[in-house]
Amino acid sequence: MWLDEAAVGNHRFHHVSTDEVYGSLRPEDPPFREDTAYSPNSPYSASKAASDHLVRAYHHTYGLQVTTSNCSNNYGPFHFPEKLIPLCIVNILHGRTLPVYGDGRNVRDWLHVSDHCRAIELILEHGRIGEVYNVGGRAEAENLQLVRSLCEVAERDFAAREQLAARYPQCPRTALAGLIRFVTDRPRHDRRYAIDCSKIERELGFSPRVTLQTGLRETFTWFADNAAWWSGV
Repeated sequence: MWLDEAAVGNHRFHHVSTDEVYGSLRPEDPPFREDTAYSPNSPYSASKAASDHLVRAYHHTYGLQVTTSNCSNNYGPFHFPEKLIPLCIVNILHGRTLPVYGDGRNVRDWLHVSDHCRAIELILEHGRIGEVYNVGGRAEAENLQLVRSLCEVAERDFAAREQLAARYPQCPRTALAGLIRFVTDRPRHDRRYAIDCSKIERELGFSPRVTLQTGLRETFTWFADNAAWWSGV
């Protein structure tokens, strides 16, 4: 993106980034705040941090009417199947192994996509120009705990809906946690992310509405009922 003063006008923009720009937290550390120093630990997260700095520079140099948000891990319908939650759901449905990095103790804060969209709308409509807002789900979970929860959700859904067994005969339906396999961790895989979203709650009245348990249940059902979408991606 390249803008000069003539192109800026009165247009308002919002830049969405992630919590990876802040680096990694220890178990006892408080969650990331908007004033937490950036400390990206991989080229991937460094590229996100660079985009944040570029947007901030355009605001201060050219007066670009911009707000920025840093979100925690999103999940929900239409989530690309290579990511942890949809990958595990698709693998459960096919009876495949469920890969978990390292010892499974990496912690992420999970934010349902509908809550994230609502937060972005609030920021666009009422956020202060030039400000950064952290958006989180207040739902920290270890990866291993998350995958086990997905297995429980799947078992309950298969028990409640007989048609799933006919649709996905490869799924064992019970003892799904037995599909979990630990795999080699990624280089410089951050141990823990957590978001302090008290600023957007205080200033804009945001709070996450979808609990992790409800969100996982609804997400599993969506993927189970929409194989035509993810099988073609």
